[in-house]
Amino acid sequence: MFTDRTDAGERLADELREADVDVDVVLAIPRGGLPVGRAVADALGVPLDVVVASKVGAPGNPELAIGAVAGDGSLWLNESLVERLGVGEDYVEREREREAEVAREKVRAYRDGETLPDVAGKRVVVVDDGVATGATAFACIRMLREAGAERVVFAVPVAAAATVPQLREEADEVVVVEVPASFSAVGYHYRDFGQVSDREAIAYLET
Repeated sequence: MFTDRTDAGERLADELREADVDVDVVLAIPRGGLPVGRAVADALGVPLDVVVASKVGAPGNPELAIGAVAGDGSLWLNESLVERLGVGEDYVEREREREAEVAREKVRAYRDGETLPDVAGKRVVVVDDGVATGATAFACIRMLREAGAERVVFAVPVAAAATVPQLREEADEVVVVEVPASFSAVGYHYRDFGQVSDREAIAYLET
């Protein structure tokens, strides 16, 4: 169990160093990824920025992500889950438009409307405070590849075991501190998992 997101970031940085990961920039997924990303970026001596995505929830169960919309408006969809739940195209398109606007708002708040920093030819580490379904991670990884990143590493303190192999298919490398046998939610693996406000998150970018 991690004390808080900063502790998790410091331990994640240790794992990245041990894995001998070369990195030019750390990109955190707001909001919870920013305290983790700040600790990682500081430990590795590289800049910290953000990469944005907003998840698309299942009908009647918004916490279950069936996909995510990245900051550039591109959609990653869990096709097998969509098919299994019988989610219609109209619902997907309606939610895509709604979450695309949420993603654009985040881009405006965190990057003054500019979707991404210049990642062309760069080695990027994407950081979050944990991963369950991986929807936002997949959307962010694909957007970074489209933007020309040379190498994309996905790094988190804790991840659901079922999601890790899928992440390895998308990212060049995946670094995880803990992959618990029993996983129900990211927050259960932190002693302090308080909500991070936009103001607090943006402050991590300014330090």
